[in-house]
Formats: sequence, structure tokens, C-alpha cells
Amino acid sequence: MNKSVDSYFIAGCGRCPLGGTPDCKVNTWIMELELLRKIVLDCGLTEESKWGAPCYTFQNKNILLVSALKEYCCISFFKGSLLSDSKNLLKKPGPNSQAARLFKFKGVDEIQRIESEIKAYIFEAIEVEKAGITVTFKRNPEPIPMELESKFDEDPVLKTAFEALTPGRQRGYILYFMQPKQEKTRISRIKKCVPMILSGIGLHDKYRSMKK
Repeated sequence: MNKSVDSYFIAGCGRCPLGGTPDCKVNTWIMELELLRKIVLDCGLTEESKWGAPCYTFQNKNILLVSALKEYCCISFFKGSLLSDSKNLLKKPGPNSQAARLFKFKGVDEIQRIESEIKAYIFEAIEVEKAGITVTFKRNPEPIPMELESKFDEDPVLKTAFEALTPGRQRGYILYFMQPKQEKTRISRIKKCVPMILSGIGLHDKYRSMKK
């Protein structure tokens, strides 16, 4: 195991206000994350810390992430859409997701029940990477700003968290990011909203809670 990743399983990614507190999402899924970590490492992947989260690679190529979200913990395959998924176990992070696919879990028993299948999917993902296959992207029906797309390329954890939001919350952020005419203002807005997106809340949820 990679000691640089250990902090995630204790205090989260540290990029939202909940990091290192009892309310951090990793504390909801401690046992589940430990089991997922063991399963992934059993498949021979290299454990690294990227974007503040556990990332697992094969010959320096990203294969998957293990992470905790508000409603579930997950294994997120970077090229999950290329997997055969013959048992229909993978989910899209959001309706417009093109590459990433997830195993979503809400309990240790759910993981244990399909542990052999999880490993089979991981080995298939490794073979996809060995073959050098890439995802062909279609034009996204949701007009995501270029600056946000660029941020997603830099930070797959943020992309997974954004795609896990409800369509209404996604749209709220997109409209807010698109409003400014200047690129630097759009980038600034995205940067300020990253902690909220990682916390699984919408743009206006913060203000609603302040009014209560």
C-alpha cells in the first residue's frame, strides 16, 4: 500500500470544507473503502495519490479511482464505457457521461457479493489499456463551458463528483459558469465552486441553508 494514499482513507481528499472532520464522506464508507482498496490491490495495480484521491494505474496509465461520494462509495473506471459489462453492473456517473463508468456501493455486503466480478472488470480494464483503445467522444448535449471541461481533464475526481449531482444542480452550475464574458472570471467562479461540488451540494443549497 502507498502511504501517501493513507490520508485519504482517514481524512478525505482535503479539498472541501468537510475534509478531516467527522462529516467527511470517507467516514460514511470506512469499511467499504478498505475492502475496495484490498480488492483493487489484489489485481496488481499500482496505488498512487492523484487529485487528492486514490488512483490505481498500470504501467503509468490511469485505470480507476476509488472514492467516496455523498450517497455511495465507488470504483470509477476511466474508460468504463469500453468495458463489455455483460452483467450490467456498471453505472454512469451522470446521464451525459461518455467515458467513466462506476461500481456504486452502499454496503460491504454489496461488494462481497460481486467481488469476483469486480476483479474480472478490473482485469478487462487493464487489457483495454494494454491494447491502447481510446474513447470516441460525441458532442455533449449539455453545453458545458470549455473552462469546466478543461478542469475536468485536470481533475477526474471533480468530474465524477459533478456528474453525480442531479441534472438540476449540474445545470445551475453550468449557467453560473457561463454568465461572465471574460475567461478569467469564468475560471475564478469554477475554482470557488470546486469545494461545493466535491461536497455534493448544488450552487444554491448553501444559500438556502443560510436562510433557515
